[in-house]
Amino acid sequence: MNVFGIVVAAGSGERFGQPKANVELAGRPLWRWAVDALESGGCDHVVVVGPVPGGIAGGVRRRDSVAAGLAAAPEGATHVLVHDAARPLASAALVRQVIDRLAIGGTDGVVPGLAVRDTLKRVQDGVVILTVDRADLVIAQTPQGFVIEALVRAHAFDDDDATDDAALVERSGGTVVIVSGGDHNLKVTYPADLVVAEALMP
Repeated sequence: MNVFGIVVAAGSGERFGQPKANVELAGRPLWRWAVDALESGGCDHVVVVGPVPGGIAGGVRRRDSVAAGLAAAPEGATHVLVHDAARPLASAALVRQVIDRLAIGGTDGVVPGLAVRDTLKRVQDGVVILTVDRADLVIAQTPQGFVIEALVRAHAFDDDDATDDAALVERSGGTVVIVSGGDHNLKVTYPADLVVAEALMP
């Protein structure tokens, strides 16, 4: 099993107010924390897609950046983990959990997820039209792991509204399973999230 890691760091950071990859957390850029988690968790080789030292050029869409990362996969890579640079608190243990589940086989992808704890409402024009049953819902995180051929095949589909790589694999007919996500594995979206992330650091 040869595991290749892709850290996606090419986003514009529109909601944050600037590109996030090089924003520092505890004196280190977010992308560096993400790379360290993948390497410590068992990835044999990691590439960063985005404007960071040693990174490769990304694309307009997230999926374009992932495709650029896939094109840089080393020969012999059998599996790939895709991780957001904006998730600096992913632990090495979480990465290992995703890799270990891939090693068992029987699936094209593995996604860490957390159970939804809050009540969800579907709203139309400011009016609640449905309280959504949360029993079977999870919040998807990264790193998401895949059999590399399955992810390459999924990216061949023109599916612009897929919000993560797992959705592409699902829609191309692949199977994706869930493992337990990390409670501290938050995504830095707004500046205030940096304060929360620093408070959660071990």
